[in-house]
Amino acid sequence: MQRQLALEVIVTLSETAAAMLRKHTNIVAQTIPQMLAMMVDLEEDEDWANADELEDDDFDSNAVAGESALDRMACGLGGKLVLPMIKEHIMQMLQNPDWKYRHAGLMALSAIGEGCHQQMEGILNEIVNFVLLFLQDPHPRVRYAACNAVGQMATDFAPGFQKKFHEKVIAALLQTMDDQGNQRVQAHAAAALINFTEDCPKSLLIPYLDNLVKHLHSIMVLKLQELIQKGTKLVLEQVVTSIASVADTAEEKFVPYYDLFMPSLKHIVENAVQKELRLLRGKTIECISLIGLAVGKEKFMQDASDVMQLLLKTQTDFSDMEDDDPQISYMISAWARMCKILGKEFQQYLPVVMGPLMKTASIKPEVALLDTQDMENMSDDDGWEFVNLGDQQSFGIKTAGLEEKSTACQMLVCYAKELKEGFVEYTEQVVKLMVPLLKFYFHDGVRVAAAESMPLLLECARVRGPEYLTQMWHFMCDALIKAIGTEPDSDVLSEIMHSFAKCIEVMGDGCLNNEHFEELGGILKAKLEEHFKNQELRQVKRQDEDYDEQVEESLQDEDDNDVYILTKVSDILHSIFSSYKEKVLPWFEQLLPLIVNLICPHRPWPDRQWGLCIFDDVIEHCSPASFKYAEYFLRPMLQYVCDNSPEVRQAAAYGLGVMAQYGGDNYRPFCTEALPLLVRVIQAADSRTKENVNATENCISAVGKMMKFKPDCVNVDEVLPHWLSWLPLHEDKEEAVQTFGYLCDLIESNHPVVLGPNNTNLPKIFKIIADGEMHEAIKHEDPCARRLANVVRQVQTSGGLWTECIGQLSPEQQGAIQGLLSSA
Repeated sequence: MQRQLALEVIVTLSETAAAMLRKHTNIVAQTIPQMLAMMVDLEEDEDWANADELEDDDFDSNAVAGESALDRMACGLGGKLVLPMIKEHIMQMLQNPDWKYRHAGLMALSAIGEGCHQQMEGILNEIVNFVLLFLQDPHPRVRYAACNAVGQMATDFAPGFQKKFHEKVIAALLQTMDDQGNQRVQAHAAAALINFTEDCPKSLLIPYLDNLVKHLHSIMVLKLQELIQKGTKLVLEQVVTSIASVADTAEEKFVPYYDLFMPSLKHIVENAVQKELRLLRGKTIECISLIGLAVGKEKFMQDASDVMQLLLKTQTDFSDMEDDDPQISYMISAWARMCKILGKEFQQYLPVVMGPLMKTASIKPEVALLDTQDMENMSDDDGWEFVNLGDQQSFGIKTAGLEEKSTACQMLVCYAKELKEGFVEYTEQVVKLMVPLLKFYFHDGVRVAAAESMPLLLECARVRGPEYLTQMWHFMCDALIKAIGTEPDSDVLSEIMHSFAKCIEVMGDGCLNNEHFEELGGILKAKLEEHFKNQELRQVKRQDEDYDEQVEESLQDEDDNDVYILTKVSDILHSIFSSYKEKVLPWFEQLLPLIVNLICPHRPWPDRQWGLCIFDDVIEHCSPASFKYAEYFLRPMLQYVCDNSPEVRQAAAYGLGVMAQYGGDNYRPFCTEALPLLVRVIQAADSRTKENVNATENCISAVGKMMKFKPDCVNVDEVLPHWLSWLPLHEDKEEAVQTFGYLCDLIESNHPVVLGPNNTNLPKIFKIIADGEMHEAIKHEDPCARRLANVVRQVQTSGGLWTECIGQLSPEQQGAIQGLLSSA
């Protein structure tokens, strides 16, 4: 125990004072062999290979403590320091004749993957080739550790790991799954396969699908017999999940194998009713619902009714289930998948499903304030976790049930999203549950689900009329605004802000009263001030004596978090401007100096990008009144259209486009000034590279808007031929629709420059339309698609011209034109 406590001191330092510890490499160099020595401290266990129950990790054991410490230290200090120090030790351990050393070496490799990510990536090829050899080690526990390492790498290095090693890894794992004499190894190989397929790109998995499925099916059949004869289930539990994972990745390509698995899976759910088979039954329910989602409604419908009856039967036995029954969370998720598969037809099952779901979502955790003596009497095994409050007092919370609560809340979000007005009967009880959960600080996932549910519940409640909707909004509005001000976690905060913005879009003008505006203004102002302050603090840390590359990495992460919150400030302002228009400008003035600060030339590019986006909204939604603030943003906007950062160029170009479209007469001279700047960006040699294309397309769209909405500011006849040569847009779908709409205007008005003398430009226009269709730039339900199809149909009636236009297209382009005609 003393070794573990001493180790804990050093590991805690590596997490809290990493930069300082990195300077004292001798301490780290002495600690690493100690951790590895602890990991070798394993006991021989003859029954290990075929134990049918997975015992929980013994956290008091040296092996588990050493592995956990190594993981934390690698994450804290980073791979640049840790990997060179540990690499030789691990290589020696893997060559040791004693299985315990080989086992510890492989487990150490698994443990450092996350912390040494960058450094291991460079040598991944040799690591993988080496680890795969140990899947054939004579000792089962070493084979198990090799499975563990493969599974961990498949997660840590996805999807690059899958892309590079798919052939070797799938073959090796399938071979290891045939290790009939060693259940634990078989089950762990299946678990590694789950990790591999979860993050495997579909196109990579398809060539192996036939072989994978046959393998999994034969093992499932064998293990089902063993379950009936001997009662063993460990491998079957994992294989069922492997099947689910393969189906989830393969999607519709799994259809041919559906009938191979479904009868057996239904058989397990019907018959695995004993208490010790609860986990197997839960996993099988999960597997069936994931296969259903993968193959789609049409194929699944033949079994949907049977499956629903099985689920309903389980559901009615729900009240008899113990709180820790593993089936509960599987059931809750399976119902939500069934809802996605069945759509509106699922509504009929809500009365059965909602009771237990609300009960799980309403779980209240047990909490206690204890002194040190009481705390020692309550062991961690009971699922309690403690936070030391100092002064010999601790705050304890029983964590059992929190994950289930979070899952249940996410499922409520799923029902509201999928069923919309079909969920209206339940909106009131769900909103009463969710609003207080915005302050449920015991679990981030619960608060995220609570936030996500708000705009969806408003959408559901719309059918009850404006009065009911307004009442519901009043119930959630105050709590949402307060949560934006008080939420401590940046990931959760961004979700709450996003949901608040969505709610305003649903409710529209008049949804916020003066008090709301006052409170919200203060909070947004504080968020922006905090943004600048954090940037300054990071600059101070860069001057610190302990500053190094690892510190810079964590500062970059902090910076990314801050910028993400800035995007959500922009979302909220966007929803307010689009709902309230120029009426909200006096309120906005309190934030104006801060937004102007964002677009100063010395600020980092994300600040300038999002500052411009906010001013874009002011122009788009508050013009012509927006010109009052033009002195703050016009010069920067014109300047930034040629900025080095494509993101800044895009925001500036979009602003110039909406200035032409919505700005009043005051903006005319600036449109004339902007045109040559936009053309310069479009005609740059690298304007269509991957990183530049979105900015360039916004420039092209802005030129189109100037010709359409401010034709007296530009020489339209001179610019049009250039503009046509830049089409079509296919990356920025919204701007693509705008440009195609303008192109239709020009063609429908028989514009001579566009059509050319004797319609000689029509083949070129056909190419533009065909390329747009091939890149899915136009949605078929969009009115613009019908207008383009009508242009094509008109040409179709004039025989010779049609032949000429079609003759100049490639077979793919001709197919695209036919596709447009048949769908629009």
